[in-house]
Formats: sequence, structure tokens, C-alpha cells
Amino acid sequence: MTEDKRRRYSSQVVDGTGKAPGRAMLRAVGFESADFAKPQIGIGSTWSMVTPCNMHINRLAEEAGQGADAAGGKSVIFNTITVSDGIANGTEGMKYSLVSREVIADSIEAVAGCQGFDGLVTIGGCDKNMPGCVMGMARLNRPSVFVYGGTILPGAGHTDIISVFEAVGACAKGDMNLIELKQIEETAIPGPGSCGGMYTANTMASAIEAMGMSLPGSSAQNATSDSKLEDCRAAGAAVLNLLEKDLKPRDIMTREAFENAITVVIALGGSTNAVLHLLAMASTVDVELSLQDFARIGERVPVLADLRPSGQYMMSELVAIGGILPLMKLLLDAGLLHGDCMTVTGTTLADNLAQVAPYPQGQEIIRALNNPIKRDSHLRILYGNLAPDGAVAKITGKEGTRFSGRARVFHSEEDAQASIIGGSVVAGDVVVIRYEGPRGGPGMREMLSPTSAIMGRGLGSDVALITDGRFSGGSHGFVVGHVAPEAAEGGPIALVEDGDHITIDAEANSIDLQVSEEQLQERRARWQPPQPRYSRGLLAKYARTVTSASRGAVTDMP
Repeated sequence: MTEDKRRRYSSQVVDGTGKAPGRAMLRAVGFESADFAKPQIGIGSTWSMVTPCNMHINRLAEEAGQGADAAGGKSVIFNTITVSDGIANGTEGMKYSLVSREVIADSIEAVAGCQGFDGLVTIGGCDKNMPGCVMGMARLNRPSVFVYGGTILPGAGHTDIISVFEAVGACAKGDMNLIELKQIEETAIPGPGSCGGMYTANTMASAIEAMGMSLPGSSAQNATSDSKLEDCRAAGAAVLNLLEKDLKPRDIMTREAFENAITVVIALGGSTNAVLHLLAMASTVDVELSLQDFARIGERVPVLADLRPSGQYMMSELVAIGGILPLMKLLLDAGLLHGDCMTVTGTTLADNLAQVAPYPQGQEIIRALNNPIKRDSHLRILYGNLAPDGAVAKITGKEGTRFSGRARVFHSEEDAQASIIGGSVVAGDVVVIRYEGPRGGPGMREMLSPTSAIMGRGLGSDVALITDGRFSGGSHGFVVGHVAPEAAEGGPIALVEDGDHITIDAEANSIDLQVSEEQLQERRARWQPPQPRYSRGLLAKYARTVTSASRGAVTDMP
């Protein structure tokens, strides 16, 4: 490929006499004369001191820039935002979390599109960063590589952020005193990196690598490791290779690549948020993907990883035995992955995995295919008169596969949390938290505080929770989210009343309200749509534009 083709976009910004003003400004930020003839590589950094997930990413961005420069490009580092789910959970501020995914995608598109970058590296840590980064790169469809910021190391006593959330519930129950709670609070988060279990950050990093948009191994590295610095340098250089090959996100993010991502998420026991984010990413590149695809693939893919939140181990322990590459090789050899999918290496997934060694003998984190933790997916796609457009549950089987109980209805997360902590939610209840959907919340908050309180109070097998909101990757128990249509749109979840009988069946994949159709029609005639909670600003704009959770909750649908 000629130099002009590699500089398809930057040449429009810096070439010719008329672009002297632009060159003058770039000289002030470090360009020299020779740099104007090089492909410009934007390095999108999500660095922030808002959260430990992203506090180290400035160093990673610098390493990626050095990799791009050494390979013959000219790197330009720019920032986008991050917010912290772990800090905001249980507050009104959590409504901005999912919204931030769209802001990140918008800002990457805006900066790179305006500045004329020829290629991109983006680096994400906290979970919304990752799909946001990939969506921004995919919209522009320029040669791009995503880098994961890496996982955090365990805290004292094998603790992590979920240990702290669940300690709050245990303290409320009286099983833990305030001194013990403070000890966990002070030691569970030892430094940089994303939350340490197979929560949403590690889930999405793994999915993006399986999709082919990260270099092999990027998703399973400790945040503070030399291997993560090397991954960043290699990513910067890889974009120059992609420019030579004219290989772009839409060449990589095919339907088969999304099926690979779904397969790996299931095998790892990953977060329900992967459903939401993969639907959104597929929408961005016009790939047809639906809830039914998760159900179809889930019928043949087992859960193999004994990772938190429902398992024992942390991501750093999976890193120590080889990460996800041996798992992907295992799945490929079993015919469960599409090996001919192209990746950001410029070669296929099968080529990338050809020399990968198996896990060491005696490890207990990843099970053999003939000895799975669960023979099919833990991500259950449920339908019924309570969720005509579908709902998403994370049910490993440890909590059972069927729950039937009486509804306890709440119109917000805060009201539900107060009742759970206060002890008025008891065994046999189905907690219903509504008006927390993408539009009604707005922002589809994670119900991590209520689910953690349920677990902390020892009710994980005795209480179910359903919501038109969503869950943290750290949530576990008998939980069902993404109920669609949501309550604010007049979905059946808006019609549930205290004491109604609800049955959730993860074998039949059904969720039903045991109320006659005639009664539901009477209730619907009385139902009034709620007033929007915000009339101006970002949340109001989001509520006006966002699609259903069953379509990924995106804001740029044509």
C-alpha cells in the first residue's frame, strides 16, 4: 500500500500550503516537519483519577504511542471520560454509568473524525469504557486496536470490591461488626486495575479479544505487569500493520466474530452486561444480532470457568495459568469457535491460537469440556407474559433453576435497598424493581447494592429479584434483569402488584406473572405513564433517544 493510502485522513488535515495553520498548531504539541508525512495514530486514553480501574492508563497510553511511533507512525494521545460504577452504585449518579458508554463512543468519534487520525488505539479499564471505545472505533471504521487496562490484584484475604458490597449486607444482618467491615473496606482494593472477578470489565475485555479487536492475551493481564506495557507497545505497532493491510473494524467485527465473543463469555461465566454491550456493538457495525442468538449459542456452550462472582477464583489467578488463550484453543478444537475470523493481528483466530499450550496439569480454574460447571449457558434468555420482548438472567444452577414466589414491588432501587437492609424482604419474596430501565431510570442502573444485600443477609437462594434495570457483573443469586418492554414504556412489569405470584423457570426459559389476562387489562386501563425524571441535560437527552435493552440500549439507531 502506498504512503498516500496509509494517510487517507491525515493528509487532508496537514498537506498543502493551505494547511499551514494546522501544521503550526501541531508543531506546538510536538510535531516536527518529518511527522507530517507519517500516518497519524490517535491514542484514545480513558485515564482518570476517578477510579482505580483507570488510574494507570496514562502510562499505558504513552507506551502505545511509543509503539506506534517506533513502527513509523506519529502518535497523538487524547482523552475521553470514565465514570465509576463501583463508587456510584446505589446512588442517583449511577444513572450516568450506561450513558457514559454512549458519551465515550461519541467523543472518540468526534475527536478522531475531526483530527483526521488514520488509525486508532483505544485503552479502556472500567467496564463501560470498553464497549464505548470499540463502538467509537467501529463508527469511524479506520484501522484500530483495543487495549484492556488489565485486572486488579486481590485484596487482603482474597477480597475484592464485591466482598465490600456483600459485607454491607452481612453487617446489616449482624454477622459482621463495623470494625470488620472497615477492615475489608481498607484492604479490598490494593491498587490499579479493573474489578478482579469475571465481572463486566474482565468479561468485556475477554469478549473483545475473542472478537478479534485486541491482540492475543490482552484481556488476561494484570494492570501493573510488564506484559501489559508490552501489550500496549505492540498495539501501537499493530495499527501500522493494519494500515498496510487496509484491515478495518468492520472487516473483523463480523457476525461470526460476535458468535465467538458470545461463546467465550458463556464459557467464562461472564456478566449479563455482555448481552447489552454485544448487542450495542453489533448494531454499530450493522451486524444482525439478537437475544435469540445468545439463547441458541447457549444451548451448546458450557460454563467452564470457576470464577467469581459465583465461583471461587479471580482473574489474576486465571492470568497466572495462561489467561483465556488456552480456553479459546480448547473451544476451537471442539468446534465451538469460528477459526477463520480475521483479527487485529492481520491473521485469523485459528492462526493466533495454533501454538497456544494447554493449561498446566492440576489447575482447577478452567474445567474440561466433559466436566463442566454447567452443561449449557448461565445466561438465560427468558420470555413470558412478564417480558414479551425478553429478559436476561444469570443463573449458574447453584441457586436452583426455578423460583416461584410473591411479588414485593418497588419503584426505585433505593426503596428496595432500604427494605432489604431493614429486613422486611423475606424468604419467598420476588423483589420487583421497576422504572429503572434505559428510558425510565433513565440510564438502567445496576442493582448491585440490592443483590449484594440479599447475598449478605443469607437470602441468595430464598429471594429472587427482577428488574427492568440491569446488574453488575458482580451480582449473583436468582436475578433477572433487562426486562423488556420496560415499565416506563408500559411493559407488563409496570402492572405487577404486591402479592402477585411470579414464576421464573431457567430450564423452560420463562418468566410469568400468574395473573389473568383480564386482570392485566384492567390494570393497564388504570396505568398512567410516569413523568420524565429529567427535562434537560444529558439524562433527558438519553431518555429521548435510547432504544430498548433488548436492542442494546443504543442512542444512534437510524
